Amino acid sequence: MSLLMVVPDTNIFVSGTILSYGIAFEILESWRRQKFILVTSEAIMAEIQRVLRYPRICNKYSVTEEDIRRLILSLHRYAIVTAGNYEVRGVPSDPDDDKFLACALEAQADYIVTGDPDLLSLKYYQRINILNPKSFLENLTTLSQTINK
Repeated sequence: MSLLMVVPDTNIFVSGTILSYGIAFEILESWRRQKFILVTSEAIMAEIQRVLRYPRICNKYSVTEEDIRRLILSLHRYAIVTAGNYEVRGVPSDPDDDKFLACALEAQADYIVTGDPDLLSLKYYQRINILNPKSFLENLTTLSQTINK
C-alpha cells in the first residue's frame, strides 16, 4: 500500500507547531504517525522559518530558534524535500503561492492542503487536488484507500 504524498502550506506548519491542538496539529501528528508522506521544499521551509520568527508569533507562543531548528531538521530527515527545479505560474492573484504548486508537481504529490483562498479556489492543479485542512483530515483514510486502487 502506498501512502498519499501531501504538500501542506506554511500555515499548517506554523499552527501545528505553535499549538498542541486543532486541525493543523492533527495533520502534523498524522504525518508523524506515518499516515501520509509529507512533501516540502526549501522555499516553503524558508517561509516557515520566516513566519515562526515574526515577533508576534515567537513572543506570544514562545517559539525559540531551537524549536525552529528541530522542525526544519525533522523535515529534512522525515519528509521529501524537493530540489526546487520546477517553476510554475498557477496563482495569478498571489504568485507567492506558486511555490506550493511547484513543490507538488515536482514530487508528483497527490494533495496540497491549505486554508489559502487563492489556492483553494483552484480546486486542483493539473492532477493535484487542493483541499482545506478540515476536509483533508476528515477524509484522510478514505483518500488513502482511493489512491491505492
